[in-house]
Formats: sequence, structure tokens, C-alpha cells
Amino acid sequence: MRRIILLFGVLALVGGLSACGGGETRAGKEHLRVGYQRFGGQSLLKAKGSAPDATWSLFESGPALTEALKAGAIDIGQTGEAPPIFAAAGGAKFKIIATSRPVPKGEAVLVKEKSGFTSFKDLKGKKVALNKGSNVNWLLVKLLEANGMKITDIEVQYLKPAEARPAFDNDQVDAWIIWDPYFSLAERPGVKVLADATGLANNREYLLASPEILKNRPDAVRAYLKVYREVTDWGIAHPEERVKLLAPELKIPEDVARRALARSAQPLAPVDATVGEELQQIADGFTGLALIPAKVDVTSLIDPSFLDILQ
Repeated sequence: MRRIILLFGVLALVGGLSACGGGETRAGKEHLRVGYQRFGGQSLLKAKGSAPDATWSLFESGPALTEALKAGAIDIGQTGEAPPIFAAAGGAKFKIIATSRPVPKGEAVLVKEKSGFTSFKDLKGKKVALNKGSNVNWLLVKLLEANGMKITDIEVQYLKPAEARPAFDNDQVDAWIIWDPYFSLAERPGVKVLADATGLANNREYLLASPEILKNRPDAVRAYLKVYREVTDWGIAHPEERVKLLAPELKIPEDVARRALARSAQPLAPVDATVGEELQQIADGFTGLALIPAKVDVTSLIDPSFLDILQ
């Protein structure tokens, strides 16, 4: 158990820092500044070294990544479904250029077996930890809705993964809503999955790009997206090789990586009308709960320029 906690600590501490593996650009080529999260699809691209003209910046969560995009520190980055909406509501300028197929089993509500909780309704009046503005924020909304509860029925603790894990381990919170690989790292004897996002949220990944990079270097974005899809498809076709590459990149044991990848790794997909409607529903849900200050028009965020690569 101590080993897993230490591993998690390393994972979390590195989370907000920049990593430059693969960041040296080839002579005569301007680099593409890529923001990524551990375990997101881009992690495999970085680990495989398939984008030699990219520099990589590592972020612990989607909200931190979108802040960097807003500040002009990165050109492109990948998040879950909620961060783009919170970012747009906060004035960030970007376009959504790609997504993934649904990953509903890649996020879940974790509780201790000793708690005796058998359903989400059992958490009424209890402390529930999650990262504000991340994909799990939408899962919480859907869980409350599905169980006829209001957000005031639970005591929400907005904690980053590095803060939530020790709080959960030490019984300072009753439940933790979290995504992979933190989800997989936290799975151990005495911890159980109370619910995942199946039937509630699709938990897709979204690739965001700055307006400047799309205007000034669309060919670089296209080339990056093409190799990104190729590497993602390769990883799905070669799961064991993928584990061998990603475990050291993520600094987690192979069995943890294997478990998380088995339920979470999905192919890239185009941002079509169905996905746009899905995102708009999420945005409207956040607006209705006053989690964001005003309505976000998701259609204005979508850039269909790369559909041919993603079909």
C-alpha cells in the first residue's frame, strides 16, 4: 500500500509541471506546443516518440491545461468533456478539433467497503471529493439527477487528485469521484466502485487547439492529428506493447496501467453534430446549476476541418 501511495504522490507532484521529453525539434521546423495529461491518448504518442516536432507540457487536470491554452502557453491539448465548457465560460478562445469514442468506465465513484454504501443515494449528507471543472464534475451532476438528489444533499469537497487521494485514504471524505489512471491507482483491497459513468456520461476526451495555431499552421495541426490517430489505432491493436510503453511514461506499475487501459483507451472520433449536441447538453446543465455564469454556445467551439482524418 505504501508503494502505491508513493507512486501516486510522484504522479501528482509531476502533474502541474512541464515535461520536455520529445521536445527537441528537428532543424528548420517550428515546434508544436502540446499540453497533455497522464494517461490521456496523447501520452502514448509522447511515449512512442512519434511526434518529434512537438514539445510537451504535463498537467494534472483539464482545468489547468485549459488555463495554459488561454494564456497562450500551449497550442493544442486534450481534456475531458467538462473543462472546455468551463474554459469557454471563462473567456478562453479555442476550437474543438477531435474527440474520442465514449469512455464511461474510465471514471467512477470510489468508496471504502467498510462504509457499507451500496448506492449513490447512501452518500446523502456525506463528503464527496472531486476535481472542480473536470469530467467528473459532469458525472456528479448526472449521478444526482439519476438518484433524485440535489447538490445540497451531499457535502462536496472540491479537491485536486493530489489532495483527494490522501483525504480518501485517511477517511476525511466518504467518496471520491475520479478518473483513470488515478482511479486505477486507488483500486486496492478495501476500496470498491460504487458507480461508474455507464448510462450517465460518455466521458469522452476532447482535443482543443488555439485559434492562432489553426490560422497560422493548419498543416502542422493536420500532420499531428494524423499521426495521433495512427498511434492510437496502433495501441488498440497492440495492447501489451501499449502497456509496456505507457507504464514507465506514467510512472505506474504495469498491472495498474493494464487495468486502466482495458476500460479507458478508445479510438479518436470526429466532432460531429451528435457530439456537439452532447456537449451542449453538458453546457446547459452547468448553466442551469449556476456552475458557469452564462450560456455557452458549443457550436461556436467546433471546428470540422479535420473530419477526413477522423472518419
